[in-house]
Amino acid sequence: MTEQANPTQRLSEAGVAIWLDDLSRERLDSGNLAELIETRDVVGVTTNPTIFAGALAQGDAYAAALAELAGTDVEAAVEKITTDDVRAAADVLRGVYDRSNTVDGRVSIEVDPRLARDTEATIEVAKRLWATVDRPNVMIKIPATAEGLPAITAVLAEGISVNVTLIFSIDRYKAVMDAFLAGLEQAKENGHDLAPVGSVASFFVSRVDAEIDKRLDTLGSDDALALRGQAAVANARLAYAAYEEVIASDRWAALAAAGARPQRPLWASTGVKNPAYRDTMYVDELVVSGVVNTMPEKTLEAFADHGVVLADTVTGTAGTAAATIAAIEAHGIVMDEVTQLLEDEGVVKFEKSWNELLATTQAGLDSAG
Repeated sequence: MTEQANPTQRLSEAGVAIWLDDLSRERLDSGNLAELIETRDVVGVTTNPTIFAGALAQGDAYAAALAELAGTDVEAAVEKITTDDVRAAADVLRGVYDRSNTVDGRVSIEVDPRLARDTEATIEVAKRLWATVDRPNVMIKIPATAEGLPAITAVLAEGISVNVTLIFSIDRYKAVMDAFLAGLEQAKENGHDLAPVGSVASFFVSRVDAEIDKRLDTLGSDDALALRGQAAVANARLAYAAYEEVIASDRWAALAAAGARPQRPLWASTGVKNPAYRDTMYVDELVVSGVVNTMPEKTLEAFADHGVVLADTVTGTAGTAAATIAAIEAHGIVMDEVTQLLEDEGVVKFEKSWNELLATTQAGLDSAG
């Protein structure tokens, strides 16, 4: 690593792709996204319904767009506004996409979260979003629900890049990787060039600690309290060990030989929710080459200010991580139960944000009309 490199440069040099977990018309119009690419080593963007709901509710950056869309059906208006933002961000990141040989420079847009339990509708909307944004560096976000898994395979089979979201459990992550491999195998059969077909698997981090810490606090014993703040990183490190197994498989080797790129683990939900914890812990404790860390701006700025990159903090940690999870489960906390709860809550939260986005957009359309 370069001696004078700042923290985000060091993180990039360690092989971690920094993506911004935020997007808004104001960020685009002001040139802030381009500035973060230049000064914070940002090489990708993720969005979700909560981010867009927040963007629409603040300021007047969307006033002109809403005025143009006055009289339009609200769902069509939301799709127009969000796909326009994602297309514009993809254009800003196109240089990164080209320089990285299609690996980075990606911008993600999520399928309507109300379809999280509907395989066929998810496939249909994913294809429409891909065609509407019409940029090679977009990724379509599909949740890792049981119904989402076959949709992931089907969409990848069409040569469409996919960001799989809302992954909490190791078993579900293994199923996601299987869906990814099956999708690429079908894409190959369908005659698609595999090299530009990108995919990441968004493994959520901080929410795991938030839920398990709550249960440890309820138990209240010294042994239980000593385990607070350890579950999320341990869970993510076990996920990486599962990824290593897949990358070492003959099945992956055959796809790699055909030009495929790995489905990178992406650490999501990396903003620290407990103010007692170090504000960069979900970044500097998950440093390993070949992953993505998507950060809200607050976390990105904290890391740029005082983040530490000393070494790979993930490889070879599976044994210790498994022992941590075993210690937590010895207190009667069942990880499978926790991760299923978090998935269910995640779908509900995104549905709520989507409804808020619809309501905010409708209000804007009404006032513009």
